[in-house]
Amino acid sequence: MPYFDPTLKTQTFAEIGASLRAHVEAAEPKLAAIADADAKGPRAAGKWSRIQILGHLIDSAANNHQRFIRGQERDPLKLPGYAQEHWVGSQGYDQRAWHEVVALWSAYNRHLAHVIGRIPETRRDTRCEIGGEAPVALSFLALDYVGHLQHHLKQIFE
Repeated sequence: MPYFDPTLKTQTFAEIGASLRAHVEAAEPKLAAIADADAKGPRAAGKWSRIQILGHLIDSAANNHQRFIRGQERDPLKLPGYAQEHWVGSQGYDQRAWHEVVALWSAYNRHLAHVIGRIPETRRDTRCEIGGEAPVALSFLALDYVGHLQHHLKQIFE
């Protein structure tokens, strides 16, 4: 199920990159205002803490960074999926200072906004197969990345 509003699928890569940057700039001061203890406290039994959610978004950035760059190299693109529980657990985000995780998330996503904004429109329909799933267009991955980020930021701010 895509995270983005399907009416946005005509956005250019430049517009998607600008949208990502705007979301990062709007969220960063709100994230900075969250106390370390509140970021690390459990949201509910069996759920990730706020810092683990933000860590998951960093992992998503790392995985999608590969997709955005490699999707400009070849068509079709075939890459593995990622085991999100393993990634979050292995990196121990909950053992880091909240402000450090916020800074990493912000910097990485500003860079991805730049990267996405530079993707040539001729690569919109590059077929990307991630983790053996049905192929999707590179433009879908970029839009879905921003929607995924919005979805998890809502969880953090709830």
